[in-house]
Amino acid sequence: MPFMKVNGTNIKYEEYGDRKYKHVLFLHGLGSSSIVWRDIPVALSEYFHTITIDLIGFGRSEKPETADYTIKGFSKLVMDFLKERIGINTKKKIIIVGHSLGGYIAAEFAIDNKDLVEKIILIDSSGMLKEPTALLEQYLDAAVESDSQLKHEKIKRVFEDMLADRSRLLPVFIDIFIKTIKSPGAEHAFKSTFYDSTSKEIGSERLDQIKDIPCLIIWGEYDKTIPPDHANKFKNVLTNARLEIIRDAGHAPFMEKTALVYDKIRTFLINNDMTM
Repeated sequence: MPFMKVNGTNIKYEEYGDRKYKHVLFLHGLGSSSIVWRDIPVALSEYFHTITIDLIGFGRSEKPETADYTIKGFSKLVMDFLKERIGINTKKKIIIVGHSLGGYIAAEFAIDNKDLVEKIILIDSSGMLKEPTALLEQYLDAAVESDSQLKHEKIKRVFEDMLADRSRLLPVFIDIFIKTIKSPGAEHAFKSTFYDSTSKEIGSERLDQIKDIPCLIIWGEYDKTIPPDHANKFKNVLTNARLEIIRDAGHAPFMEKTALVYDKIRTFLINNDMTM
């Protein structure tokens, strides 16, 4: 399992495909890790060089108490990682796929580094929240719960509510989350990231700076974590974006409708225009 030191911190990552291909970076959501992408990065590696990372404070990456768990901090981390790993420059641009928190980071990164981003894919992205939704508040409550049995029950209930169909929840994701959140520094990272990412918007004026970058917005029809009306908020500003609503899916449509979402991503990335 590869790790790389980024500014003195171990970051877990995976790479697939030939490095001569265009680079696609996957950024996961709050409290999650690169495992949620399932087989999509591997499947795309037939056409692209794909990279997944566990953001600092999450998954198997280190979780230092002193880290900058802000959107700006994550954006800088991504830049430092890409400089070291692929030597990103204007001739070697990046395509970023971001889910939820990862979408917010992807947008922030693109605003900060417009000349280095070729395309963006935002999946049920945060970044338009003025305050946490009820389900996000429940997620925080579950993450910091100290009673083991109650914690398991709360996490299970939240994860079920994030799906369109509760029966699709794999118990292993509950176990992985609980094991990870109990590791040193994880709860601090979760809370710090939560408060920074759910209480302030990107802002239309800043988002307008990347309106010309080709963008695919994917949203679950029944997302209760970040409702689908947020997709329209992004689409209204990002005029070079296409919106795809995934039927019968919740906050993580790539987990419930993996093949369909993979096809949407593959088509968007391979095509040079916005017709799909």
